Amino acid sequence: MRTIASFTVNHLALEPGVYVSRVDRDPATGATVTTFDLRMTAPNREPVMNTAEVHTIEHLGATFLRNDPTWSSRVVYFGPMGCRTGFYLVMFGELSSRDVLPLVTGLFAFVRDFEGDVPGAAPEACGNYLDQNLGMARWLARRYLEGTLVGIDDDHLVYQEG
Repeated sequence: MRTIASFTVNHLALEPGVYVSRVDRDPATGATVTTFDLRMTAPNREPVMNTAEVHTIEHLGATFLRNDPTWSSRVVYFGPMGCRTGFYLVMFGELSSRDVLPLVTGLFAFVRDFEGDVPGAAPEACGNYLDQNLGMARWLARRYLEGTLVGIDDDHLVYQEG
């Protein structure tokens, strides 16, 4: 089997950022889709996120993205990476990291500032509704905003060689 593209990125050098993971043409529709790697922690060098806060960010992020008046129709998917170091955002169109940076920044500001009941965190709406941690989700969102997204440079928008 051939190695998939995401396994060719050097995770020993990868830092938090917003990266284009791949651009593909959907064989069923012919639509172009861009997959973004929203890397929140440095793989293999920082602790991974726990499932409760990942789950909360997933609920809040999906809610934010599906309600964004400009981008909602272009959102295909938002969800966590299995390694728990970040999230994937899949969008219709051929887009750059700079194109979606305001959207991603808005998403994590929304999570940072969110108060109240987590959308969809109820037994009739979610298969594991009790596994939530809003406080830690807000902390991680603030850390990603302040440490990565605000003032981000090109080195954290494009995968680096090596």
